[in-house]
Parts: sequence; structure tokens; C-alpha cells
Amino acid sequence: MRHHDANRKFNRSTNQRRALMRGLASSLIEHGRIMTTEAKAKELRPAIEKMVTKAKNPTLSNKRLLLSNLYNNTEAVGKLVSDIAPRYQERAGGYTRITKLTARKGDASPMAVIEFV
Repeated sequence: MRHHDANRKFNRSTNQRRALMRGLASSLIEHGRIMTTEAKAKELRPAIEKMVTKAKNPTLSNKRLLLSNLYNNTEAVGKLVSDIAPRYQERAGGYTRITKLTARKGDASPMAVIEFV
């Protein structure tokens, strides 16, 4: 039975998985779009959407939560709060888009681009 087994593990320990997602989120916030594997993009989407929703209401506690989610990366949190979140003030969700690409040449891994809409 596969009860309570919904998240992708990426063949990593919990700490490595958490670090991977934080790094991908920081890169997406910094660059606006990143190319990664399809599975990583699909796993990143809910995390980044929750961060944007928190940034839309920039209280001190929300900023601190964002800082803890992004390894105290003040530049990324500042950009998220001042640049990215105001664009989506009227939008109720769906801040990112995943576009599938051709498979990677080396290992035939399905690739995708995740970007802000």
C-alpha cells in the first residue's frame, strides 16, 4: 500500500531534498525562470506558490517565514516581496507555468522550464 507516500523523494535524504527545493526556489525568484527536470519543477510549484501567497501580505511574521524557507536569503525575499508579489495582488493563485521540453541528451530525463506567469 502506498498510503501517505505522495511526495517525490529524488533518491535523497530529507535534508538534501529540503536543500534542493530551497535552492531551486531561490534560483527561480532570482532569475524568473529556470530549466530543470520535469519532476523537480512539479515538486517546486506548490512550494513557490505558497511563498508568493505569503509575500502578498508582507507582515513581519510572513517575511520571517519566507526568510526561514530561503536560508535567510534577504535578496531573494526582498525581490519576492517588492517585485514579484505585487504583480499577483489581484490573482488568486497560479503564479507559475511549467513548459515541457525535449528530453535531456545525456540521460533522457524529461526536462521542463518553470517560470512566473
